Amino acid sequence: MAGSGSTYQDAAARQPGRTRLGSRLAALFAAAGLLVAAFVFAPAAGASTQRGLLDLTCTVPSSEATTYKPPLTLTSQDVTFSSTVQYGPCVSLSRPEISSGSRSLQVLTPDRSCLTLLETAVSDFTITWNTGRTSTVSGHRTATVVGAALVVTVTGNVTSGVFAGDSVVQTSTGPATDILACTLGLGSVDSVYSTVTLEITSL
Repeated sequence: MAGSGSTYQDAAARQPGRTRLGSRLAALFAAAGLLVAAFVFAPAAGASTQRGLLDLTCTVPSSEATTYKPPLTLTSQDVTFSSTVQYGPCVSLSRPEISSGSRSLQVLTPDRSCLTLLETAVSDFTITWNTGRTSTVSGHRTATVVGAALVVTVTGNVTSGVFAGDSVVQTSTGPATDILACTLGLGSVDSVYSTVTLEITSL
């Protein structure tokens, strides 16, 4: 019995130490939780600030129809390039009156082949909105073939008009079958139809 009493007293004497240890561990876990939360959420907030405000977005069925006369082949030649882009539906919080837009271009371009479709190039154009106002965009065009799709991306800025000073990202996605065949010398490209998305973001 004496041994049992001694063991009980020793355990009781050690209990405050365990309590202090538990409190320290709880405080340590709480501090670690705050540190993890700061690490996870602080970059997201910073990224949101740097990204800016999405002033306008246009989604599918926005589209681009492009034709080449004569059709593109592996041999370079002068080609009349015609393009019509229809934007809509478009949504803008800063300009709620804007719901759609369009642009068109027809130009004779020298030394064009199906290989030039995949080249990086300057891309400047003006969008006319349904309100009658315009946005002039100055950007760069890049094109890649992803699987069976041709993905063309234009990145740049609005240099004048509505949304002046904002950044622009336009992505066009269309079939690449004819283009791939043409680059292998197995056909020609007379037209490309693509779906389009457009984002205009304040800096």
